[in-house]
Amino acid sequence: MFEVIPVAQEKDGDVRRASFQTCGVVCSLQIDIELEGDTIRSVRYTGGCNGNTQGLSALLPGMKKDDVIARLEGIDCKGRGTSCPDQLARALKMME
Repeated sequence: MFEVIPVAQEKDGDVRRASFQTCGVVCSLQIDIELEGDTIRSVRYTGGCNGNTQGLSALLPGMKKDDVIARLEGIDCKGRGTSCPDQLARALKMME
């Protein structure tokens, strides 16, 4: 119901890049993620609450994917059942 939709994925050695369309009930429209192994290199949101998404994008590089999932999964925004951080956790889970 609140799942993200992969729209692009590529792999270059140990670096994986993917873009995901969000579920439609959150403010952000798309999340672009770059991983090196299991470490986040970058996260970029299209749309969303600018300060919050910039904050996440600044805090997450260097963190392990599983740590980010554990911290962000299940965060709810205004009773929607998901949030921009939760959508990121869902997208990261799809990047196996």
